[in-house]
Amino acid sequence: MTTVNAPGVPAIEDGELTSTNPATGELAGRFPIADPDDVARMVGRARLAAKWWAGLGFAGRRTRLLRWRSLLANRITELAALSHLETGKPIADAVVEAVSAIDHLDWAARNAKRVLGPRRVRGRLVIAEFSAHLEYQPYGVVAMIAPWNYPVLTPVGAFGYALAAGNAVILKPSEYTPAVGQWLVDTFAEVVPEHPVLQAVHGLGDVGATLCRSGVDKVAFTGSTATAKKVMATCAETLTPVVLEAGGKDAMIVDSDADLDSAAEACVWGALTNAGQTCIGIERAYVVEPVYDAFVAKVVAKASRLTVGAEDTDLGPITMPGQIEVIRRHIDDAIARGGRAVLGGPDAVQPPYVRPTILVDVPEDAAAVREETFGPTLTIARVADADEAVTRTNAVSYGLGASVFGRRRAVEIAGRIRSGMAAVNSSLTFVGMSTLPFGGIGDSGFGRIHGADGLREFGRSKAVTRRRGPSVLPSMTFERTSAQVERIIKAAKIMYGR
Repeated sequence: MTTVNAPGVPAIEDGELTSTNPATGELAGRFPIADPDDVARMVGRARLAAKWWAGLGFAGRRTRLLRWRSLLANRITELAALSHLETGKPIADAVVEAVSAIDHLDWAARNAKRVLGPRRVRGRLVIAEFSAHLEYQPYGVVAMIAPWNYPVLTPVGAFGYALAAGNAVILKPSEYTPAVGQWLVDTFAEVVPEHPVLQAVHGLGDVGATLCRSGVDKVAFTGSTATAKKVMATCAETLTPVVLEAGGKDAMIVDSDADLDSAAEACVWGALTNAGQTCIGIERAYVVEPVYDAFVAKVVAKASRLTVGAEDTDLGPITMPGQIEVIRRHIDDAIARGGRAVLGGPDAVQPPYVRPTILVDVPEDAAAVREETFGPTLTIARVADADEAVTRTNAVSYGLGASVFGRRRAVEIAGRIRSGMAAVNSSLTFVGMSTLPFGGIGDSGFGRIHGADGLREFGRSKAVTRRRGPSVLPSMTFERTSAQVERIIKAAKIMYGR
């Protein structure tokens, strides 16, 4: 079967997945589509590889992961060029993404033993004769279903931690970015040639569903909320555990004592980087009345200077062509409901590009406020105070990230936002902090990648107790006497009754 689509749209040609640049149609690569038998064989190979990989121990895995880190750093321009070719994102953005991924890989490799290694745990009163320790054992085979918008950072920020924890990984890159995913797998094999510890499987959504049913031990998914629900339902058939990083509708709150120049700069970056195709992108801003007009003017001035195009620009094309219609619908709906475009507007949609669009006076029930847009648009709303801003921020079903600008109350406001992450006097910075967990709540999913929590996400906790002497207060036995029960009662009152 041969199916030829528009530039950037995945095409199936004679059993192969063809990837092209969304702006120019230039070929990025062709990759064989896996059938269920291919997936089954891949899982079998991964299971054998996982035993070998886990057997290397933390030190052996660290050495190999740090070698791969060095390879990625030394070939970063090659990786950035491939990411630019396949997604259309500017080279500079691709470089920043790759550096962030490398940093996460470095942190995971260096800290896996400290976070996951065996450690003593103190006993308690009723079993004082026992010592205890806790360790984290690898799941075995982890499947990673990756998105197209950050085809380096997102998968490496998940499977890098899974590898450090001792798992083998099967990566299913997005059908929009198979070339980047395969490049990551191929370069990993250069430094770990012994076994297929990291493999790639290519195809459309049906291949992802097959992977979920293939007997893998855990699935890590990043993508839309709708697809996350399908992944979770499929994995529920076999009680396969999942970590889901889904959509977002992140907000920025600007208080009256904020540095407006810094806030506007961070807002423009957070809203428009990667042409707004960022799950943690700022899609809404709530600005208190006294500084609203000045903030809007500064944002418009900065956003209007951004360039859009295929090469050497600030914003590239919309990678997923079908998303253009979502962006168009949100802008049109906002205008129809009484909103105003102070920059851009309906005419900003010029496939495969969308120029920056800033919308004001948009009702809170409009699609542009409540649904994930995933494009270079931003709504800015006037609020009486920061308390109203928090209420409006928390009124959507998503809960991924957030940003707060202010001085006196900024940290307190950030703590009240219903989200998995928040940045104070910056935007998106938590994604680059390899020591912090990344993930959301509500329609933004659950579970965490990155940081110590990200390492633990890919290890099963194993609790072990060991007798170290005779029982002083024998409790867990049918042979306890009434006198011993009285002593247990007395000890409990002494220890906990005051």
